[in-house]
Amino acid sequence: KNNKEIRNIISSFSNNNNINAEIIVADSGSTDNSVSIAKNLGARIVFVAEKGYGNALRKSTIYAKGDYVIMGDADNSYDFLDLMPFMVKLREGYDLVMGNRYLGNMEKGAMKITHKYIGTPLISLIGKLKYGLKVGDFNCGLRGYKNSSIINLNCSCTGMEYATEMLIRSATNNLKIAEVPINFYKDGRDGASHLNTIRDGFRHFKLLFQSKIKGEHK
Repeated sequence: KNNKEIRNIISSFSNNNNINAEIIVADSGSTDNSVSIAKNLGARIVFVAEKGYGNALRKSTIYAKGDYVIMGDADNSYDFLDLMPFMVKLREGYDLVMGNRYLGNMEKGAMKITHKYIGTPLISLIGKLKYGLKVGDFNCGLRGYKNSSIINLNCSCTGMEYATEMLIRSATNNLKIAEVPINFYKDGRDGASHLNTIRDGFRHFKLLFQSKIKGEHK
């Protein structure tokens, strides 16, 4: 399945002669053959000793060589054949480009009912009211950004809440943010998702109300 994801990324960019891209796979101790598959397809592997979604993405961003980064989960839930809308917005001067699953086609069962109708909309509403973020899908994991802009935010979260921290710090540092519609599909992994609704939801809400980040708002 990693084979499919990487081939889709290659296809997405190879059809556009103006893009010179690399593929980075963050590995924190996988026990399957995903690393060897990625290497054989030309991806660069970044080994991350510390567990956690945030750790993997922060390390990958630091080691990325390009001006722009597009991040996404390799679980077949995102369409890596359609990445050009992110590049268009980045080239227009935006620092962060969010995917919005609600504006595209969402496969039935791709998102839990509680996440789809309660968790994500509520987090997005709080982000709008508290930080002025006009983002309709706060938790979307497919996003593109100007590498230097995000590195300079000095994000520190290690888990899933890193996605929220990136948005909050982008807002408090007056970065230019845009949204593009994306399609969203059922998780294609054989194993269970690492997402824990209660634990990770609590971390997102806690971060949204942290006075330290609020104090950085300009």
